[in-house]
Amino acid sequence: MGKLNGSGPCLHEVVRSVVDQYLDDMGQTPPDNLYDVLIAEVERPLIEAVLVRTGGNQSRSAEILGITRATLRNRLKRYQIQPQPR
Repeated sequence: MGKLNGSGPCLHEVVRSVVDQYLDDMGQTPPDNLYDVLIAEVERPLIEAVLVRTGGNQSRSAEILGITRATLRNRLKRYQIQPQPR
């Protein structure tokens, strides 16, 4: 994986560090559904950032994300995201 903006840590390193910190903070009682919790925490800001980059263009956003437009619309509804044009 490449570096973010050509400098700094790789994305997977950042994710690993944040997950490690989260688990440390949870102590001996991490959630049973950690995968679902993590995906929900990452998916929303990912979609929001891509929508901003595309000026709210859902077709282009879905293409960038590698998902169908229908899946994107489902996620917008799930996370109650209102795409805003630039």
